[in-house]
Amino acid sequence: MISFTKKYNTLKVVCLLICIATLKVQAQEASKFPLIPYPTQLTEGKGAFVITCNTVIITAKEFNNEAVELNDLLLKGLGKRLLISKNSKSHAIKLIYDATITAPEAYKLNISTQQLIIAAKDPAGVFHAIETIRQLLPVAMEKGKISKQLILPAVTIEDQPAYAWRGMHLDVSRHFFSVSYLKKFIDRMALYKMNKLHLHLTDDQGWRIEIKKYPKLTEEGAWRTFNNQDSACMKKAKDNPDFTIDKEHIIQHNGKTLYGGFYTQQEMKGVVAYAAARHIDIIPEIDMPGHMMAAISSYPFLTCNGENSWGKLFTKPICPGNETTYEFAQNVFSEIMDIFPSKYIHIGGDEVDRKSWGESDACKALMAREGIKDLAGLQSYFINRMEKFFNSKGRKLIGWDEIIEGGISPTAIIMYWRGWVPDAPVKAVKNGNTVIMTPGEPLYFDYQPDQYSVYKVYHFNPIPKVLNAEEAKSIIGAQANIWTEMIPSEKRADYMYMPRMTALAELLWTNQQDKYDSYLKRLVQQYNRMDAMHINYRLPDLPNLLNEYVFTDEGKLSIDKPLPDLTIRYTTDGTLPGTKSPELPSPLSIKKAEQIRVAAFTTNGTRGDVYNLNYTKQNMLGTVKVAPPKPGLVCSYYKAYFKQTALMKNAKVDSVFTTSSITVPSTVKAPSFGIAYKGYIDVPSDGIYSFYLTCDDGGVLKIGPTVTVDNDGNHSAQERSGQVALKMGLHPFALDFIEGGGGYTLKLKYSLNGSAQQEIPAEWFKN
Repeated sequence: MISFTKKYNTLKVVCLLICIATLKVQAQEASKFPLIPYPTQLTEGKGAFVITCNTVIITAKEFNNEAVELNDLLLKGLGKRLLISKNSKSHAIKLIYDATITAPEAYKLNISTQQLIIAAKDPAGVFHAIETIRQLLPVAMEKGKISKQLILPAVTIEDQPAYAWRGMHLDVSRHFFSVSYLKKFIDRMALYKMNKLHLHLTDDQGWRIEIKKYPKLTEEGAWRTFNNQDSACMKKAKDNPDFTIDKEHIIQHNGKTLYGGFYTQQEMKGVVAYAAARHIDIIPEIDMPGHMMAAISSYPFLTCNGENSWGKLFTKPICPGNETTYEFAQNVFSEIMDIFPSKYIHIGGDEVDRKSWGESDACKALMAREGIKDLAGLQSYFINRMEKFFNSKGRKLIGWDEIIEGGISPTAIIMYWRGWVPDAPVKAVKNGNTVIMTPGEPLYFDYQPDQYSVYKVYHFNPIPKVLNAEEAKSIIGAQANIWTEMIPSEKRADYMYMPRMTALAELLWTNQQDKYDSYLKRLVQQYNRMDAMHINYRLPDLPNLLNEYVFTDEGKLSIDKPLPDLTIRYTTDGTLPGTKSPELPSPLSIKKAEQIRVAAFTTNGTRGDVYNLNYTKQNMLGTVKVAPPKPGLVCSYYKAYFKQTALMKNAKVDSVFTTSSITVPSTVKAPSFGIAYKGYIDVPSDGIYSFYLTCDDGGVLKIGPTVTVDNDGNHSAQERSGQVALKMGLHPFALDFIEGGGGYTLKLKYSLNGSAQQEIPAEWFKN
């Protein structure tokens, strides 16, 4: 009889061998089929299908347009269009109508040595198959390199999306983007099987779409003198040319320098048609009742009191108490509907400063007439009335999740963005609404990317955990939002959404998080295609770098290249690394306090992020002696808004508690607050300790007498790091954290002498 232990060990060996074999297969597939998003099912065949100028495209009548799209793609590689025919021939590309394929946008692709067959029920499925073929074709074709033949590996694919809404959002109001760039953006979305483009066309900073009934919206509202966001971009442009404002959007008018631009209706109809050919639906957003400063400047009758100014947080909204407001809104949206055939129209509805409504006689009279109890209900009255107008035109209303606050009809579609209101999408689903997930973390692509960004996007779950399987059907997908206050150029836009968009594309199409390692391998191969398409994507992070370093005798800097063809260059004189800066040796010896600036460069000279590494020589910090300490840190809670952590010192303490974990307590409900953690940290051995502080908004960590990590200020979730040399034992510990309203993110991890990051044990904290 074989012992249980032997059986168990044998089983472990078998499982390990299966895992190794699976990983090998995944690695081979990732190398040979570097597809993003990865197909639902893929089976490798033998041999290849060779496309030449004599190959014929045979198409069902339902797919005539897609046959043209395929021909246009192959033209770039062959230099000649193929014959499109209805008659069957051998060694052909066949587009076949298949009524048995029931899932929307689904397709089957069979590539053998003899033929290439695309089968689908709807044209979108055929087009997605074409984009799969595009990713299998040589990268050189993206550059227009002509070849006598194009070779595709034999493969069988059955594919369909996990989610119906696979979206990207682009704000063209804060900074404007050309028609040509919109088409580039659409091409990139199509390549990765995204299908919804949400255009944020109006805001306080600019009105970007021609409305013929109200010409001053673009004559005046599309232009502005440089604002504080422009100035901030100009300052950043000194170190990073991607922040240089695109000059094509700057004009001289009446002795003034103006920034802006707008799309004529004819131009936008062309963009809509371009997107439709690629099976991308463009959803226009005209944001109201708030964020309307650009319109109110030209048409002041829109407000309750004629004022057009900033309130405490947001600008004055248009007035729901006046019939002229509804006349304006309906006239605007009627023209919008003539431009955009999408069944979805986005009305915004976010960040409304309702104070002026409460002071308006017209609003008070309306509320009394309609039995409206509060100002949130008045906003809902406006939204619900506009929804009825949309519905009368055969359209569906989308709004940001604030529109549920005063009550909303179950037919409105909710776009969830406020991560600090986690029950908003749940309430919407319970109300019967369809929901699209766009939470700021991790789907605001204007948030500065870091080494965790792609991982967080890929592993985002659009379905709130509290929803059951039936309720989860109301979550139809997700989208990433790109707000452009600090994105003044096309190159900066590229950098902010690529490669994050590829992670979102695979999440929403494939939805298999166990493919993440495979995805990373496929992404490396996608970079070559992005280079050929002139996408200014963000280079992979240089791994395991800190913001602040300490050493006791000598520091050593070694950096592993995330891509083999990169060159890492550095400077020590404060200047930016350039293509002529010295290449970083391995290792670089550091014997004095100094700043080292490093950056990776591609073979064509493109520079990645610049890392400022500050080195300080430090003696090992001695311990302190205190009376027998108690477990945990003492925390002072401040129920107020702070721009900097230092401002808590003069504030009134709301309450005091003790904790053994660095996290935002679940009991904290205030939208803005501060927490000061104080006590000691009891480290178990001598060494160089690295600390990684992630905050949204700000935090400052002090261990001993000096700052170890400075992550202060109001900002989205970001990690900052630092080091301190500690002897074994107790050391003073202080962490100040502020939340401005929104993120509720606070994490602190550590590593010792270069080890992997890990959680700080609760028993280390004392008071």
